[in-house]
Amino acid sequence: MTFKPAERIDAEELALRQHRVRTALADICPKAEGLLVFSRLNLYYLAGTLGAGVLWLPQDGEPVLLLRRGVERARLESSLQNILEYRSFSQLADLCREAGSPLGKVCGAEMSGLTWSLAQLLTSRLPDVEFCNGDLALNRARSVKTEWELTKLRLAGARHYQSLYQMLPGRIHAGMSEREISHKAWEVFFELGHSGNLRMSDQDIFLGHVAAGESANYPSHFNGPVGLIGEHPAVPYMGYAGAVWKQNEPLACDIGFCLEGYQTDKTQVYWSGTRASIPDTVARAHDLCVQVQQYAAENLRPGGIPSEIYATSLQMAEKAGFAEGFMALGSNKVPFLGHSIGLLVDEWPVIAKGFDAPFEEGMVFALEPKIGIEGLGMVGVENTFEITANGGVCITGDRYEIICLE
Repeated sequence: MTFKPAERIDAEELALRQHRVRTALADICPKAEGLLVFSRLNLYYLAGTLGAGVLWLPQDGEPVLLLRRGVERARLESSLQNILEYRSFSQLADLCREAGSPLGKVCGAEMSGLTWSLAQLLTSRLPDVEFCNGDLALNRARSVKTEWELTKLRLAGARHYQSLYQMLPGRIHAGMSEREISHKAWEVFFELGHSGNLRMSDQDIFLGHVAAGESANYPSHFNGPVGLIGEHPAVPYMGYAGAVWKQNEPLACDIGFCLEGYQTDKTQVYWSGTRASIPDTVARAHDLCVQVQQYAAENLRPGGIPSEIYATSLQMAEKAGFAEGFMALGSNKVPFLGHSIGLLVDEWPVIAKGFDAPFEEGMVFALEPKIGIEGLGMVGVENTFEITANGGVCITGDRYEIICLE
């Protein structure tokens, strides 16, 4: 049988990514002779296939992809030359040496890509290797998108805007449950090519948050400002069948769009009533969020400092009288304004205190200023921006107002 992959990332694109990781590793772990990569997502980033195994990326020489199964699929999808099968960590040294890219005495390791038990097994099977933490090298390399990646993200963003601003308003109305609205969101997303999958680094996610009224202030353990009841305590995602969107209250849809692995983030707030029925507090809170987003976007330029943008956003909220609800109420409050995004929703770095490394052109960030209002719900915005020399360019649409559905 003859098979063809859905897509194959060419060797030049993978080589560019590998070069960026090598450069970052040399800065972070100068003694490391290469990097061992374990997570499936980083295997995809560097090899073009979502296999389960190990990638050895030497500082000099060809990468070696070692998989427990699926070698035939990987050879269809990946442009790497060395793709081999392995069964045990004890085989790594021999297989890499035979492929012409021997392991070094000092190796960087993607430490977040292994469980504790597997990490102990790895070190026991490679007793002569000294390991250093290579996670930051991967994060730093992935934070600056290639043009290939930016093309994916721009298209995802355009479809995200079309879904939430142009299509979904015609399919939802007051009286629907959060769950029914969630299904309508999936409906338009799938029509526009959503891949049906979203990824975060340390927690599950399914569609995102659909929260009507006070549901948006429901106590949450999700690392984001929008609370929600969710499907069930065991599945606290999407929307609750028992929560109905009532007349004259906000509906916050903080839901992500994924196109061929790359994700954009966007929040659209809807109001079940006329624009004249929106209370003054709600209108002012939303307007402030739009202003904060505009300020932050103007400063998403090479050399800008994430922590400075965050500090100024707090000052803007305090000056306007919304410090208490800015980025959520009470224990739901989160200490950031935005986050990098790409293959994961929550990538590095974050727009928060302590993130002082300057922005670089080609980074992509989701800005999400929001305000929780007690007894009513949450308003605000979230959009995805590409960093350019002239500031952040929004790739998820240019309309930020509350959409009123009478």
